[in-house]
Order: sequence, then C-alpha cells, then structure tokens
Amino acid sequence: MVGMTTTDDAARPARGDGTTRHFTVHHDGVTIPVSRGGRGRPLVLCPGLNSTQADLRELIALLRRDHEVIAFDLRGHGVTSSAAGRYRFEAFLSDLGAVLAEVGRLVPSTPPLLVGYSLGADLAVHHASEHPDAVAGLVLVDGANPLPEPFVSEADLAEFLALAEDLAARRESLLTAREIHDLNLEIDLVRSGILDRYRKIDRPVSMIMSTSIAGDSAEGRAPRHNRLWRAGVERLVREWPHVATHWLDADHRLVFTHARDVARIIRTH
Repeated sequence: MVGMTTTDDAARPARGDGTTRHFTVHHDGVTIPVSRGGRGRPLVLCPGLNSTQADLRELIALLRRDHEVIAFDLRGHGVTSSAAGRYRFEAFLSDLGAVLAEVGRLVPSTPPLLVGYSLGADLAVHHASEHPDAVAGLVLVDGANPLPEPFVSEADLAEFLALAEDLAARRESLLTAREIHDLNLEIDLVRSGILDRYRKIDRPVSMIMSTSIAGDSAEGRAPRHNRLWRAGVERLVREWPHVATHWLDADHRLVFTHARDVARIIRTH
C-alpha cells in the first residue's frame, strides 16, 4: 500500500526556487523520503546504488531552476532510511514505481521527465518499458548500458567484493558488502537483456555517459571496462540511432564532478 505524509515543518527555502516540501511514501514495509521543489515541468530524479538526495544536492539545485524536481532515496539509503527485507533490483524498481504513482497523484496532468543515475537509469528504463505513458521522456546518466558481455568478469570478482566492502564500511547505506556485491552482479544480468526493454519505449531517450567509467588508468581493469562501456552504448545506438548520446570526460562520479554539465544537457531534452 502506498501512502503519503506531508511534513510541513521540514519545508525550507530552495535557493530562490520557492519552497522544498518533504513527504514520505510508505511502500512494501519501507518509508521512502521524498523532496519536491523548483519550478517548471516536473522531473523525477532516481539515484543510484549508494547515492542519495543529499549526495545529489548540487545537481538537484541546478535542475530546480527549470524543473519542479521530485527526488527520493531508495530503500536502505539516506539518513532517514528504514531497513528492508530485500535489496534486489525488483525491490528498488517497486520503490521507483511507488514514488511515480504518488507523483501522478500530485501532478496528474503532466507526466514527468524521468532522470536516472547509474542503477537509477536501469530502473528508469524498466519502469518506462512497462508504463510508457507514465513518463514524458528519459535521461539516463551512466547506466542502463546494454553491455555486450558482463562488466564484472570472473577475474574481477575479488576486486569488486573489496570495493563493496569499502562502500559498506562507509555506511552510506544499510546494505551489507555482500548485498552490494550481489546487486552489482544482478545489474550485469539485467543489462544483458535491457535492449528488449528499449524496444518497448516510445518516448525520447537521452544518455549522458562517462568516457572513463573505471578511471583513466592504462593498467588493471580500467581499460577493459572503459572499452566495454563505450561498446555497450555503440550497440544501443546502432539499433536505436534516435537515442541522443552525450559523453563527458569523467568517471562514474560525473553527477558530482560535472553537475553543471549534466544539468545543462538535461535542460536540452
């Protein structure tokens, strides 16, 4: 069951764009914190794994100059997050669906532009493929890439588990290292079949991708992963040349290091 509670005493100024309103969506046993502020056409921003509204605050502030931005935290993320019984792709997808259902109630006349970062991009494509009339278009930031082969190879497993352990130690989410690692492997599987999802979307799609998702080192795993990342986008564009593609000279942190560039491209969608 989806419910909404507006927290008026949490409202605060939104850098010249009026008031930011905070409310929660209760769904599947978790409480999802949502913020809404800005002016212009509605935009829903879906974060990625181990990222939150607070992390994306610079990008959100920039987008609010031209959009009414609805941002939220996925289950297990954010300072007000609540623990959940499952942290799998389908569970996160249901969180996005619950937020968009509430947005549809709040702004019934105008489907929002859906922007997803990393895992959030994959969630956006899956939701739009199942509910094409629910969104005005998609902007996918460094995710939803139809990779021709798994990003995490057998040789990468130990290193990716170590990265997951480092992320878990930072306590940026409630997920354990094993849950983060398993989710990364699941995302690889999801991306192996995501081309079929694109075939079901009849809305404008833009991609904002990093040229060096794994960093700019000439050694280790970075060269293979960077080549594979570009090959996935090229594979998509060969089949769907109408997809607008923008490359930024950055790694996977582009929403933080290149927020102004990302916002500028989103405004042109």
